[in-house]
Amino acid sequence: MTEIFSGSFTQQEPIPEAGIEAALTVLRSGRLHRYNTALDEVAEVAQLETEFAAFLGARFCVAVASGGYAMGCALRAIGVQPGDDVLTNVFTLAPVPGAIAAVGAQPIFVGVTETLTIDLDDLEAKASKAKVLVLSHMRGHLCDMERLMQICDAAGITVIEDCAHTMGASWRGKASGTWGALGCFSTQTYKHINSGEGGFLVTDDPQIAARAVMLSGSYMLFDRHGAAPDPEQFADIKYTTPNVSGRMDNLRAAILRPQLADLETQAKRWNDRYRRLDLALRDTPGLTRIERPAEESFVGSSLQFLLLGWGDAAISEVVKRCAARGVELKWFGGAEPVGFTSRYDSWRYAESDSMPVSDRILRGILDIRLPLTFSFEDCDTIGRIIRAEVGAVFQAG
Repeated sequence: MTEIFSGSFTQQEPIPEAGIEAALTVLRSGRLHRYNTALDEVAEVAQLETEFAAFLGARFCVAVASGGYAMGCALRAIGVQPGDDVLTNVFTLAPVPGAIAAVGAQPIFVGVTETLTIDLDDLEAKASKAKVLVLSHMRGHLCDMERLMQICDAAGITVIEDCAHTMGASWRGKASGTWGALGCFSTQTYKHINSGEGGFLVTDDPQIAARAVMLSGSYMLFDRHGAAPDPEQFADIKYTTPNVSGRMDNLRAAILRPQLADLETQAKRWNDRYRRLDLALRDTPGLTRIERPAEESFVGSSLQFLLLGWGDAAISEVVKRCAARGVELKWFGGAEPVGFTSRYDSWRYAESDSMPVSDRILRGILDIRLPLTFSFEDCDTIGRIIRAEVGAVFQAG
């Protein structure tokens, strides 16, 4: 009898009871707006900003409406102007080039390696083309951050880290999001803490932080932020920085605070599932696993593998056969954007040159979510199905 997986790849765990109770308290108060607080009350958002900055070891934090907003705010805060060129990964999700295009800038794509990280040789070759890099730690894969920063520092490039998939991750013990000038995080449902939508911007630079607070829509209430710079940092910029409102509200902050407190435990649970599935896929004919470097501490909320050198029809057949058995694979190399997948030639608002070396890798990337609602037995079942269907198509080819 053919084995079928019946679980859901989009079902998250429930919000912790402490978050539900805190949310009910906010709802009963009616004061959802972050600045609508009683006398001497510290808003949930301000408390969350303080806690998130402490979690990362960052000086300043601004809680915002989404990870995409955080990236756009970061670009504005460092002075990116319409017409500027901005380097970014060719392997990323659409909100990254979207944030660059939304401020009127032009993405310049940097290649991807078979470890699914930014190609540092290609970055070095293109370093003279722009003064900003939006570095996407796509699907939680961290590159050699020391070498990346050496390249960028030598070229005078300001680094913005897109950490949507690396909250809680680190390289050589230094937290993702604290290597560059700014780190941007997401709390969208499929990320490591869940408020449906939401995000953070972190930095150690007081002027960048002050501009980000003003951009987020502080209405001159910057003294009510939990991890903001001293008021004197706002003396001039409060007159010259536009309000591009994108604040987080107290309801989402209340939901997030207990999840942040438990993130280290949750990260271990994700990694246990990641390693279980990765073990099940070892030595599958035709399938290339992603080896994780020892310097990287990651949070395995998704897993990727490669079908390198396979034709489009064969990869499509694997996706189809796995889907028929209940296993949802996202194919980043598909010619048409589907669901959460797309590739750089799909983003027609962003001009790009042909990248044949990266195209070979992008064509073979398959992705699978690992929600914490999966058991170890679920991971074993999924692994057996993928192994069987990849093997069958590989042998037939």
